[in-house]
Amino acid sequence: MLERLLVLAALLLPLPLSAQTAPAAAEATPAPGPRVLLTTTLGEITIELYPDRAPRTVENFLQYAREGHYNGTIFHRVIDNLLIQGGAFTPDLRQKPTRAPIPNEANNGLSNLRGTVAAARMPSDPHSATSQFFINVVDNPRLDFSSETSAYTWGYAVFGRVVQGMEVVDRIRAVETGPQEPFPRDVPKTPVVIERVTILAPAGGE
Repeated sequence: MLERLLVLAALLLPLPLSAQTAPAAAEATPAPGPRVLLTTTLGEITIELYPDRAPRTVENFLQYAREGHYNGTIFHRVIDNLLIQGGAFTPDLRQKPTRAPIPNEANNGLSNLRGTVAAARMPSDPHSATSQFFINVVDNPRLDFSSETSAYTWGYAVFGRVVQGMEVVDRIRAVETGPQEPFPRDVPKTPVVIERVTILAPAGGE
């Protein structure tokens, strides 16, 4: 238990911290939105986005994708019992420049369940998300919105889910990790690179 608490306490920079209150259940299944294909060095991951629930977050992600921002970035933080996070750093851990942060849309009825995709942010500022995102590898309801009373309880905005390639996500979560400057832990020893991100049509679209 102490080890798990230390791991959670160490999630700094734009890595999620947990909220104590359980989230409200989603009101309805999100409407299908655009899909994106992440081609990584360990396989392909297809993500369906939810613009009806998180319009600013989805458009922000798509704009970075259109600009080619994610191409050549890595999953720089991998925690087997929590999440995999990427979208900002090159294999030599240089951080790419980003646009201005976006408002937090975590209060949208969606929960950080296994396979969902959420916007990473600074723990101290609920409205600091830019390009980084994470994929939940287990159910993480502690990361959900519970109130607007503090940055801690604002939660982390879910804006999509993996619809194909969870076996690739599980392959990534299982890689060996360790320290690498500037991070004290959780960096894959062999970089897992997002080679490119391709925007697809919605499921059933033309």
